[in-house]
Amino acid sequence: MSKERFDIHQHLTDRIVAAIEAGAGQWQMPWHRGSGGRHPVNIASGNKYRGVNVLGLWVEAQVNSYGSHLWGTFRQWQAAGATVRKGQKASYVVFYKEIEVDADDECENDSKRRLFARATPVFNADQVDGFGAPAVETPVEGVGTADAFIARTGATIVHGGSRACFIPSLDEIRMPERTAFTGSATSTATEAYYATVLHELTHWTAPSHRCNRDLSGRFGTEAYAMEELVAELGAAFLCAELGISVEPRPDHAQYLAHWLNVLKADKRAIFTAASKAAEACAYLTG
Repeated sequence: MSKERFDIHQHLTDRIVAAIEAGAGQWQMPWHRGSGGRHPVNIASGNKYRGVNVLGLWVEAQVNSYGSHLWGTFRQWQAAGATVRKGQKASYVVFYKEIEVDADDECENDSKRRLFARATPVFNADQVDGFGAPAVETPVEGVGTADAFIARTGATIVHGGSRACFIPSLDEIRMPERTAFTGSATSTATEAYYATVLHELTHWTAPSHRCNRDLSGRFGTEAYAMEELVAELGAAFLCAELGISVEPRPDHAQYLAHWLNVLKADKRAIFTAASKAAEACAYLTG
């Protein structure tokens, strides 16, 4: 495929859809498997990837069984003294560049700025030779820090009952007691509790006086399902920040068909959901 015809939006959407379909039978999403619990980091800058790039790299790590959370371009690995092995297939991240373009022919002196997506090929540390001890390590906070993080948000959380939810009219989060949560093969009961709180906290950011996230204009009748996807991604991003395993939510089985329909019909839908989730995380960590 020529570089000019490469569609990064369609490419990442197709990869994510395929990964979701592969795990749907277990109610698992790509961030529940593989290295989804660790935040992808760039080898050169030490910066964490953000938004849809986090999800895209989690998918690639899961599909290809990469165990490392370190990524870099061909040249970045060279600069680190490593060599990408011959025949290794690149994964892609997307960056947006703002450029100035002519507004129209009638207003020759006018211009406006547009965002253009640029696809960049990257390779995982498992694809290179000559790479020694990790130059970049992501600190893991763990559940001990989660209580302090949740308290700093200022959200009202009321414990009791059997259902976790955010009630907009009361502006409060309802949570079952911690003892109601159970562990699994991939996470402890405590981690399951915190993953659920972080999910509901993402919902808590939606009102107009916080992130003003109204998806009805973008997704119409699928807005509720897409808000659930935003909350699912938000919880996954926050769990990665705090070093907490994300527990699959069986109640999301009802949303899978909606998510897949929207993503297949709109190649930019997952980018919007990931961007909104990243915005919610930034608000909560702000």
